[in-house]
Formats: sequence, structure tokens, C-alpha cells
Amino acid sequence: MAADIVGVIPARFSSTRLPGKALAEIEGLPMVVRVWRQAAAARALERVIVATDDERIARAVADAGGEAMMTSPVHQSGTDRIAEVAGRVPAAIYINVQGDLPFIDPADLDALAAPMRAGHDVSIGDMAMATLATPIADAEEWRNPNVVKVVCDGRGDALYFSRAPIPWPRDGAAPPAAARRHIGVYAYRREFLLRFAELEPGMLEALEKLEQLRALERGFRIRVVASVAPSLEVDTAEDLARARTHARRLGG
Repeated sequence: MAADIVGVIPARFSSTRLPGKALAEIEGLPMVVRVWRQAAAARALERVIVATDDERIARAVADAGGEAMMTSPVHQSGTDRIAEVAGRVPAAIYINVQGDLPFIDPADLDALAAPMRAGHDVSIGDMAMATLATPIADAEEWRNPNVVKVVCDGRGDALYFSRAPIPWPRDGAAPPAAARRHIGVYAYRREFLLRFAELEPGMLEALEKLEQLRALERGFRIRVVASVAPSLEVDTAEDLARARTHARRLGG
């Protein structure tokens, strides 16, 4: 019997800025195992799968009691890897839990699942995806091109994602209240996910290097859900050091 919602954690060993980060230890636990544990605690997810192309990652997950699935090494993105899982594991909705969010709050995943369930009977062109965002912390974060920003319409759907500081206040340089930082966790309907993985990148995606713009360029809706507890993202050695400090403060 097909599941309602499946969580998938795409994890590969290679990383441009932090090679091997999926297995980087944070207070004795590989990062990917921490992500799996957090996702497994979400009430909305009936099953959580780590999708990887590396036997070392699969072994670490299995040793911790989790489920890993070997996927193709040629995938260019996490979405492509999740689409492969969707072709093998039927479900109505898939939640892409990034493997570099070791402290993702299970409540955030539950919150992300809610609008997808509520719109379960609408067409995939009506609400194809959902994602998370949190208020911008300060001007430095707002101007940082490594921090993806999102602006929304009155319904709470994304108007645009950018590495630029948006929205830009004409009369001042301080980030406005509408400025929000995007958190790269997504929910997809099965039909849309399989279709999305077949689409060619558009001009905006090529410019910004943001995969979600592929959906907006083609007119698909992306609901933006407020994060319950914004999580630390590990993308650099400095981020990893902060994650280790945070874990120690939490008692491991």
C-alpha cells in the first residue's frame, strides 16, 4: 500500500565546499544520521529514506537503525535523486529533507506537510510544492549571496527566490520586515516531482543557480511555510564548527 507522505534525505559524499560532510561527526554522530533522526521524529512522515550513491553513507545510516537506498551516481541534484526514489517507492507526497540540516525541527516538517494535505485534491498546477522560510536575522545575512531570500504574495506563495537582497527598500538599506531567508526543505506532489525532474532548467535558474526557480518560471505555485524553529545549515567548515558547538550546548 502506498504511503501518504515519505521523507527523503538526499546525501552524497562529494561536496564542493565541505567534502564528506554527510559523514562529518557532530558530537559522535555522522551528520546524515542526525538529520535522519530528526526527520524520523516528524509525525507527518510515515517513512524516512536516506537516498545516496555512497556505500559509506548507506552503511552509517543502516548502523544507526535507519533506511538507506542506493541511487544513481549521475544525478545532478537532490531533486533528481528524490525522483528516483519516487519511481520506486509510491507515495502521495514526498518531503525533501536536506542532508545538511542536522538540527531540523520535526515540527517544521509537520508544518510543511499541512498545506500539501489540505490541497490534496487540487491539480498539480495549483499547488505543486511547498517550502520553508524564516525572517532575515540582520543586514549582513540579507546581503549575503549564499543566503537565499524569498518574497511572497498575499496568499503566502513564492513570487521569487534570489541570492540578491530582496525586497529592496527604495528609501533605505535596512532589510524590510518582508525579507525572509529560504530554508531548502521542500514538499512535492508525486505527479509534479516526476514531471519536474524531466524539465530543463530555465533562464532564471541558470542565472541564480536556484532549482526552485524552474517551477516558478513555468507557472507552478510554491507555498512558503513559516519555519517553527529555524535550523543551522552546514555548508562550510565554519558552519560545521558552529554545529558542533550547538550540539555540545544541547548536551550531544
